[in-house]
Amino acid sequence: MFDRLKSGLKGLVTKVTKTELTNESLDPILSDFTLSLAENDVAFQVVDKICDNLKNRLIGLQIKRLDDRKSLVEDNLRQVLLEIMISEKTINLLDRIDEKKQRKEPFVLLFVGINGTGKTTTIAKVANFLKKKGYTVVLAAADTYRAGSIEQLEEHGKRLGLRVIKHDYGGDPAAVAYDTISHARAHGVNVVLIDTAGRMQTNQNLMNELSKIKRIVSPDLTVLTLDSLIGNDAFMQAEEFHNSIGIDANILTKADADVKGGSALSVTYVTKKPILFIGVGQTYEDLDFFIPKNFVQMIMS
Repeated sequence: MFDRLKSGLKGLVTKVTKTELTNESLDPILSDFTLSLAENDVAFQVVDKICDNLKNRLIGLQIKRLDDRKSLVEDNLRQVLLEIMISEKTINLLDRIDEKKQRKEPFVLLFVGINGTGKTTTIAKVANFLKKKGYTVVLAAADTYRAGSIEQLEEHGKRLGLRVIKHDYGGDPAAVAYDTISHARAHGVNVVLIDTAGRMQTNQNLMNELSKIKRIVSPDLTVLTLDSLIGNDAFMQAEEFHNSIGIDANILTKADADVKGGSALSVTYVTKKPILFIGVGQTYEDLDFFIPKNFVQMIMS
């Protein structure tokens, strides 16, 4: 996972360790590193930020021993990457669910994204995660357009032992979401997970419909699922969705197949919203909390 990004970071550390920490020496190395980051799907604005910050940290430092130099370069690069990935506002999902639970209100997550990101499967993974943490969960089949979508969510619900609230195809997705929240309130269910139809961020009519759903149900979190394999398209999708409806967090899917890693490195900086989870496989268990410090440690290892 993220092998190419790891290789690029390792190469940078090796080169910088062996050179003088001056403008003249660092510029060609950082120029090559810029290309490496771009090739690994790191957003261009993030590439510039990383290189500028690293250069400012390193220029003029005087270190004699080689081991000390290598350690210093690694520490500064690690800090630069961490600053890129930490959002202005963090989300402690379980604490927030507990707060609503104490008020006897369901915590509502609205899931959005384009077709093909693995949104419905991700919802099932999140449901499984929360169920294992001891919360009760109900699923809203508010994708009333895509053929088979309701049956897909129902199959996940059956496997996980969870109730799915649905209407007929072609029905109002906002009504499905509303009825699911009403069901949760009536039965003391802790968490509502709302599936919505996948849509391109450029389709204004469908984005308006999503805005309607959000306006009616007032979710506690609006979560965007992003396919980590699509590179810079992920950042454009995130910006468009956030500008249109407002998102609170991201989930990166298919990270286990991503050899580049640019999406994971860039999406928080681009959207100013944290990554909540990453999908790392096909089973319900293959969902990890995303912790920026752990991610940076992993790609620097």
